[in-house]
Amino acid sequence: MGTKQHIIPAIKTMKQFEAFLASGYEMGVLLEVHIAQLKSVFHYARRHGKELLIHVDLVQGLSHDEHAAEYLCQEFRPHGLISTKAGVIIKARQKRVLAVQRIFLLDSHALEKSYQLIAKTNPDCIEVIPGAMPHIIREVKERTGKPIYAGGLIRTVDDVEQALAAGAVAVTTSNETLWRHYNG
Repeated sequence: MGTKQHIIPAIKTMKQFEAFLASGYEMGVLLEVHIAQLKSVFHYARRHGKELLIHVDLVQGLSHDEHAAEYLCQEFRPHGLISTKAGVIIKARQKRVLAVQRIFLLDSHALEKSYQLIAKTNPDCIEVIPGAMPHIIREVKERTGKPIYAGGLIRTVDDVEQALAAGAVAVTTSNETLWRHYNG
């Protein structure tokens, strides 16, 4: 359940949302959105033929648990959900939307805990943060067999290319210069 896009725009502001709507990208990630904005955001996205992943942990005004995941799936029918929380990922799978487990690579202990979490949640994809660590992207892909999104601290075209060469199917980024470079 990967993507054909090498870049998945990560949308932090309404200005970025407008840029995403005007782009050739079919899919983007909603970050830092207020619950009250979701209805209009999804309305405009659908009018423009866009699919949205919701980063559940960053929706303001909503709990970050399986109940929130169920609400989001029923009310907005997103393309998928991204979260660090096991309950959200499990609920996303139950609701048959793309389930993206976000993991933070702080140190070896965090990586091992992440492997345990992935075994429990069985996500469709894994988002590796920071994504500017090609050797770890390769390891996570080999060890889990899951498609990998690389995100966080991706600043240059070279960072994107290294992540993709290491096995990431796509890079999530809020860097609009990279959005334009890969030209949606």
